[in-house]
Amino acid sequence: MNRSLSVALKYGVLVAVSLIAYFLILRLFNLHDQPWFRLANGLFMAAGIYFAIKSYKFKYNAEFTYVDGFKTGLLTGFIATGCFIIFMAIYMFHLDTGFPETILKNWFDNTERGGGILIIIILMEGLASTAVLTLTWMQIFKKSQHVGQQERIGDNSQEDKS
Repeated sequence: MNRSLSVALKYGVLVAVSLIAYFLILRLFNLHDQPWFRLANGLFMAAGIYFAIKSYKFKYNAEFTYVDGFKTGLLTGFIATGCFIIFMAIYMFHLDTGFPETILKNWFDNTERGGGILIIIILMEGLASTAVLTLTWMQIFKKSQHVGQQERIGDNSQEDKS
């Protein structure tokens, strides 16, 4: 199995389980229809992508490249988003069919659009946050191309004392 995929699969499923558990906890307290609580989904996604890239870099540090880290982050987010969409589709279309209407009445005058629009919104949110978070975390994990400059930083013995 591809190294990026194996790490991404582990962390992607972990993020998806966290998102599902968070949703069910909100459901338990009847807060699942409040859109503002979805902001925490980004925190779960950010943590999952961060730890996936960090784990990949720790395992394969000598061979770690920007592309490998970027691929790991994207795959992690895509897997997490896909699993969460499957759960939400089952929830909205089979378990709580009134949920889409409850959410959509705040956004649209016509709530006949159904749960499909919510699935598309979750997909867009997941993919967009995955791309942005992966690009953000890779700024921390990438190897610098300016090795000579980094070696001189903090080395006062090579300063020109003229």
